[in-house]
Amino acid sequence: MASSSNSPCAACKFLRRKCQPECVFAPYFPPDQPQKFSNVHKVFGASNVTKLLNELHPSQREDAVNSLAYEADMRLRDPVYGCVGVISLLQHQLRQLQMDLSCAKSELSKYQNLGITGHAGLIAAAAAAATATATTHHHHHHPQNLGINLIGAGGGGGRDHHYHHQFFPKGSATGDEEL
Repeated sequence: MASSSNSPCAACKFLRRKCQPECVFAPYFPPDQPQKFSNVHKVFGASNVTKLLNELHPSQREDAVNSLAYEADMRLRDPVYGCVGVISLLQHQLRQLQMDLSCAKSELSKYQNLGITGHAGLIAAAAAAATATATTHHHHHHPQNLGINLIGAGGGGGRDHHYHHQFFPKGSATGDEEL
């Protein structure tokens, strides 16, 4: 039993077996984290995890368990896509932010080419452009996008407002509930 107390590790407790001193699970599934092992067991099975851990060098086991726990958690939240759904969401957000940055740089370049210098002149010109854009397009803008919308001439550079949540919107791991 590798845990600091006399209680069995979360894995042995879940499997209703005695936790031995050489238990492969004990260092990675402490008694105070029963859900971590439960999720890993539901997705991968205790036998497969045991085999995997025994095949790895002890220095690699902690990273492997953390990866298994994360994948299991994501797979239970989103049985179809698991981690791939989160990766796709993050890639989409990255592409959107790259487009926003490109639009902002283009807009900044326009103001620089007009000879507007200094922060006050640039901010005033950007605010004027944003006001003109807002009055002609009548788009609803979220407050957290204000910085992007002040500079972008197209109301946020085509920003998809479905992805304004951070990583895990309520109800799913991918944010697809709003699409």
